[in-house]
Amino acid sequence: MKVKELRDLGLEELTAKEKDLNESLFNLKFQKATGQLGNTAMIGKTKRDLARVKTLLREMKTSSDETSKS
Repeated sequence: MKVKELRDLGLEELTAKEKDLNESLFNLKFQKATGQLGNTAMIGKTKRDLARVKTLLREMKTSSDETSKS
């Protein structure tokens, strides 16, 4: 998922996306451990997507903190 697409989402949607990606990453790691995962590149892709979502959530949090201080 691209950052441009993620920026269009709201706070609740990003939080839900973060939860979904965490669950997906857990399932992928579990499949890898049991030998059922065929495409191991999905783990890296999911980690990168999760990092993008967390970064945007952090940016939103810091921008709201700065506006409340002003």
